[in-house]
Amino acid sequence: MKKARDCLLKIFRRTFSTLQNPKSQMEDLSERYCFNPVLRWNSQVEEYFTKAYGAEHFALISKALTRPSCYSCIRVNTLKSTTDTVIKKLSTIVTEMGKSNSENTTLKGGDGDVNGIELTQSGSQKASVKINDEKNPITENFEHPSISRCQVPGLDYVVFVRGSGPHTIDYGYANGRPPKEVIVSRKCAEAVLRGAQVYVPGVMACSAHVEKGDVVAISVAVEQPGLDGGWSLGITRGTVVQGLPTDPYHPERSGLYIGQGTTAMSRAGIFRVCEGVAVDMHNRVFKLPSFYDVLEGEIFLQNLPSIVTAHALDPQKGERILDMCAAPGGKTTAIAILMKDEGEIIAADRSHNKVMNIQKLAAEMGLSCIKTYKLDALKSVNRRTDSCKSSDSVCVDANDSVVNDGSSSMNLDNEKPSSITEILEVDKIRKQNAEGRKNGKRPRNGPGRNQCMGGRAENSKGFAPNSFDRVLLDAPCSALGLRPRLFAGEETLASLKHHAKYQRRMFDQAVQLVRPGGVIVYSTCTINPGENEALVRYALDTYKFLTLAPQHPRIGGPGLVGRFEFADHSGEEWLRPGEEHLVQRFDPSSPLDTIGFFIAKFSVGSKDSE
Repeated sequence: MKKARDCLLKIFRRTFSTLQNPKSQMEDLSERYCFNPVLRWNSQVEEYFTKAYGAEHFALISKALTRPSCYSCIRVNTLKSTTDTVIKKLSTIVTEMGKSNSENTTLKGGDGDVNGIELTQSGSQKASVKINDEKNPITENFEHPSISRCQVPGLDYVVFVRGSGPHTIDYGYANGRPPKEVIVSRKCAEAVLRGAQVYVPGVMACSAHVEKGDVVAISVAVEQPGLDGGWSLGITRGTVVQGLPTDPYHPERSGLYIGQGTTAMSRAGIFRVCEGVAVDMHNRVFKLPSFYDVLEGEIFLQNLPSIVTAHALDPQKGERILDMCAAPGGKTTAIAILMKDEGEIIAADRSHNKVMNIQKLAAEMGLSCIKTYKLDALKSVNRRTDSCKSSDSVCVDANDSVVNDGSSSMNLDNEKPSSITEILEVDKIRKQNAEGRKNGKRPRNGPGRNQCMGGRAENSKGFAPNSFDRVLLDAPCSALGLRPRLFAGEETLASLKHHAKYQRRMFDQAVQLVRPGGVIVYSTCTINPGENEALVRYALDTYKFLTLAPQHPRIGGPGLVGRFEFADHSGEEWLRPGEEHLVQRFDPSSPLDTIGFFIAKFSVGSKDSE
C-alpha cells in the first residue's frame, strides 16, 4: 500500500507542477528526442572504478559503453575462402543494403561518421586499418568505400565494415503533438543499437491507436532506483503512452530515443502475440550493417579483441589445446583455423545447448579438429586416470550423453559463453530439482535455448593433469566491457568479488591441465581490475613457475599498476611496474573503439618445485 501511495503522490506532484507552470515544462525537443544516455552504476562500484581509472577517464569509458562500436569486425574463414573474395561479396551485400535503407530515410545527419581507425602496436610501429572514403583513400581500392582489410601483420584476414552515427532523427513532433511511440526494454534497445529489429517480447508500452504501418519513435525504459533501494523497471507491459508528462518514465526517457520504425502489427497485435517483428527499424541512431546469416561458413562476426586472443595463444599444428569455456565457439574456431585444422582442440562448456551450437558452428566452417564436451570448468581436472582413455587423456562418461532436437546457431562473439549469474542459477535449479524429486515433481529445464541441432553432447568427467599444450580460459565474468550497455547498476562490489572468486578457481584448474613448457591465456570482456589485473597478481604469486609472456600482435593498451584499498581496509593487488606492458587491456573509450577486454598470457615452467 505504501509503495502504491508513493507512486500516486509522485504522479500527482508532477501533474500539479505541469498545470501550475506549463512553460517550465516545455523542454527543448532536441534534448528530449535524441540519444544521450547516462550509464548508471552502483555507487560503490562507481567509486571503485573512479579511483582505478580517474574520474575523467572513467566518465569517457562510461559514455563509450553506451554506444556500439563504429564498425563491424569480420573474421574470414581462410580454409574456405579468401579475404579478397569475401570483400567482393560483402561489397555487393553492403551496396544492396544501402539501396534499401536509402528509402524513407529522414536522417538529418551523421555526427560521428568514422573515416578511419588506427591500431598502434608496441614500440613505434603503427598498423593502419583506415577505412576508405573520398577524402582519405587507402592503397587498396575496394569496391565499397566502407570496407577495408586490417593492415596489422598477421590479421590480414580480418575485414572492417564501417558504420555511422550518432544520427539526429526527425521524429515528427509538430504543433504540440508528440509522435506515436513504442517503449522497449533495455535489453531490446541494446540489441536494436547493434542492428536488430524490435521484436514483440521487447515491447513494454505503446501509444494508443497504433495500427500496422504507422511510423513510431522508439524509446527505452531503463531500470530506475526503487523504493526498496534496489533497481526496478516500474512499468507494466501493455501500458498506454499518451505523450504527456504524466506518462510512466516520461522524464526518464528524455535522451533515450534510439530510432524510428514502421509497425509490423497493430498495438492490439503486439500485446496479443508472443513472437515476431513488432517494429521494422528504418531510421537508426547508429547505422551498422547486419550480417546475420550472411556468407555462412565463410565469415564470422567477431570482436577484434577476441580475434587477438586466439593469436595470443599462438596455437601450432598438431598441438592439443583446451578451450575451457568455449561457447559460443568464436575463439575455438579461430584457433582451429590458425592451426590449419591440424591437431586437436577440446571445446568444453557446462551448457548442453551451447555445446551443440559449437558443434554446429564447427560444421558450418568445415572444421574437423574440434571435439566438444559438456563439462563444468570448475571440474576440469580428473586425477582418476583409470577412468580416462589412454589415447587422449579424456575422462568420458559414455553412458551419460544427451540427445536433443531442433536447430539454432549464434554467429556473434559479443557475449560471454556463460556468466557467474547463470552458474548460480544452474546450481539453484539443481537444488530445486533435487527437492522436487523427493516430492515426485517433474524437474525444471535449466537456462539456455532448447532449440539446438539434433546430435549428442558427450559428457566428460574431466581431463588428466598436464595433458594439454595450451589452455585458453576465456572466463565467465561481469561482462562490463560489452557494448552497447544502457544500464550497469546490477553489479555490486560483492558480486564483482564473487566473479573473481570463481575465476581463480577456474584458473587453478587450467594450471593443473597444461604441461610444463605450455601456455595459458586468460581473457575477460570486463573493465573490472578485480577480474583482470588482480587475477594476474594471484596467478604469479600463487604459482611461481608461471611468468607473463609477450603477446603478438599487441594492439591493446597497458594494464593497471598498483593496488586498491576497500572501505573494510582489505586490499586488492594489481600489476607491478614492468608487468603492465605484458598484458593487453582494450579500452572502449580509446580510438580503437572496441569492447572492454583483457588478455594475459602465461608461460608455464617446470612444476617440479611445487
